[in-house]
Amino acid sequence: MQDTLLSFFSFQKGTCHRKENKMATLKVPDTAPSPTQDSEKLKKAFHGLGTDEKAIIWILGHRNASQRKKIRYTYQELYNESLIDRLKSELSGDFKKAVILWTMDPPERDAKMANKALQSKDKGIDHLKVIIEIACTTSPHHLMAVREAYCSMYDCSLEEDIACRVTPPLRQLLVGLVSSYRYDKEVVDEIVAKSEAAKLRDAIERKQLDDDDVVWILCTRNVFQLRATFECYRQIYGNPIDQDIKCCGTGNLESVLQMVIWCIDSPEKYFSKVLRASVVGLGTEEDSLTRAIVTRAEVDLMKIKEEYFNMHKTSLDDAIVGDTSGDYKDFLTTLLGTRL
Repeated sequence: MQDTLLSFFSFQKGTCHRKENKMATLKVPDTAPSPTQDSEKLKKAFHGLGTDEKAIIWILGHRNASQRKKIRYTYQELYNESLIDRLKSELSGDFKKAVILWTMDPPERDAKMANKALQSKDKGIDHLKVIIEIACTTSPHHLMAVREAYCSMYDCSLEEDIACRVTPPLRQLLVGLVSSYRYDKEVVDEIVAKSEAAKLRDAIERKQLDDDDVVWILCTRNVFQLRATFECYRQIYGNPIDQDIKCCGTGNLESVLQMVIWCIDSPEKYFSKVLRASVVGLGTEEDSLTRAIVTRAEVDLMKIKEEYFNMHKTSLDDAIVGDTSGDYKDFLTTLLGTRL
């Protein structure tokens, strides 16, 4: 017990931390307190004269998905109440939304965001971004877990809801993307890349972007094969494929296909654009900002930060600090690895 406490206190001073992978920004202690200790500290943060938001940020903002899951289970066992429900009652605003999304199990979190997107009454396609992100920037195993969580949470499949709520031709593409189980090893066939680049070019020249070949290629090939195909297209036809798709028109299908290609070809560039759009202009687009930080902090946010700097010649950390405030800012910068 004494060794555990010493490790915890040394981490609190910012002297003992690690990143779980080189692309993640999340910092967790080398030896974390037990789920019971964390649950007790969280319970204490909910009592007294006002909620101790700093304690909540400190604990949950320095725990990985596995640790957060154990904390939720232990908190329920100790106090016979849901940690998520308690957070909902204690917190408010964008800070509450961010903490709750972070505390949820990642597949359940993504299933919830996908369902909210499909319930949206918006006539445009911005609400579909989250579905494209889940389908095209996560691992095949995670996407399968999201589909399983969706069925459990909403008594129907993600594919069914897309089919009911999205109209053709986007319906076929999105159902195909979320149904996919891509091979996740780095295997590329250059002959196939050249052949399928030609098929994509043919569809673009005919302005038939809903062609079966387009949907089949984008929804079945592994991401490494698709990146090779996109590069082959650029070399043979002179333009990046997303630019040629843009020249086909300004409809929803063209816009969605561009997003799909960006997410597959370079997730870090895609999310850099999402983050830039969320902090530039009149007001902050908090939902996009929260989604990008929360979903990528354990995946590749370090790469996204590097790409953001390369693209915009300013740091993502500074942009978020300058555009947010209070506990919301403190929580996001904790996930960014800015705050110890």
